[in-house]
Amino acid sequence: MTTVLIVDDQPLQRYGFHLLLDSVPETDVVGEAAHGAEAVRKAAELRPDVVLMDVRMPGMDGIEATRRIAAAGGRSRVLVLTTFDLDEYVHAAIRAGASGFLLKDARPEELLAGIRAVASGDAVIAPALTRRLLDEFAPYIPAHRGDGAEDPRLGSLTDREREILVAVGKGWTNGEIATRFVLSESTVKTHVGRVLAKIGARDRIQAVIFAYDHGLARPGTN
Repeated sequence: MTTVLIVDDQPLQRYGFHLLLDSVPETDVVGEAAHGAEAVRKAAELRPDVVLMDVRMPGMDGIEATRRIAAAGGRSRVLVLTTFDLDEYVHAAIRAGASGFLLKDARPEELLAGIRAVASGDAVIAPALTRRLLDEFAPYIPAHRGDGAEDPRLGSLTDREREILVAVGKGWTNGEIATRFVLSESTVKTHVGRVLAKIGARDRIQAVIFAYDHGLARPGTN
């Protein structure tokens, strides 16, 4: 059973999500919130597995709410819902700690699959879409500054793990990485898990951003 907190300032939107999630036995809506401050409070109180987070809300928006929920270090993972597939706020929300994003006009089965993915610790955005998203938002990604001081988290990676991180940063799927390095997909999955743990990334999306921030991947590379 996956517990869900629905956050949206539109009552009709919340109602629609609630109806959908109530229609399947594997999800349980434990609460609703109409703005960011309420979302932060209820996430701490209810400890849902997944928070469905709208971005544009009066008062505290979804980005700040996501940042506070992620910073609290609890079990809840945030799935951002947006009207536009390249909404500039989505990139900021992911940086704030969201585990992915979906469009509000996604098909019901896509939303349910996304919730399951986030609850299991995976990212909702497929690697290829992650690459497209970051390519679109390249202007928002600070240029890597080669000041000679390497992040100690990079130093903790083995040579193979560093190669895997670079590949993840380029948006490669586990299958593509397995083919490139002549590994089984299960071995790649193990490597990816170790990389995430060592760099302190919650999921694959955060690993991609880490790779971009440290100059291991840039827009247009493959």
